[in-house]
Amino acid sequence: MEITVVHGDITRQQVDAVVNAANNRMRGGSGVDGAIHRAGGPAVLADCVARFPHGLATGDAGWTTAGEMAARWVIHVVGPNRTAGQTDRGLLTSCYRRALEVADELGAGAVAFPLVSAGVYGWPKDDAIAAALEMFRAVDTDVAEARLVAFDGATYELMRAALSG
Repeated sequence: MEITVVHGDITRQQVDAVVNAANNRMRGGSGVDGAIHRAGGPAVLADCVARFPHGLATGDAGWTTAGEMAARWVIHVVGPNRTAGQTDRGLLTSCYRRALEVADELGAGAVAFPLVSAGVYGWPKDDAIAAALEMFRAVDTDVAEARLVAFDGATYELMRAALSG
C-alpha cells in the first residue's frame, strides 16, 4: 500500500472513501466530523441514523454514503477522547485497522484519513501520526493508497517528517 500525505481539505479529496473522525452518537459534530457532514449534505446524517441507531463504539468503524462529496463512501471511526480520560492507544490504532477492514469490504482502493483523535479529543499529534503509520504498515489490506490529510500546515509538516523519517 502506498502511504501519502497531503495538505488540504479532506472533504475535497478525489478518493473512493473518506474517513470521518466521528463521535459515539454518529450524528455529526465539530472538526472533521462537522466538515464531512456539511460537505456531504443531509444524506450522510440520514444514513448514519439508519445504519447506527445506537451509535458506534470507540475504536470501531462503519460506513455510509458520502452524499455530495466526490468520494463514494464515508468510513466513520470513533477515536478515543483523551481529554475525557480515554488513554488506551489500542482504541486509536483500532480505528485505523477497522477503517482499512471496512475499506476492503467496500472495495475501496484509495482512502483519505484525518488524524484521528488529535483535535478536540486531545491525542498528541506525534503519537497519533505514529499510530496511523504503524497500522498502515501492519494491516494486510487491498487498499492501494492510504492518504493522510492535514488541514493545517504545521500538522502537514509533522506528517511529512514522520513519513520520510
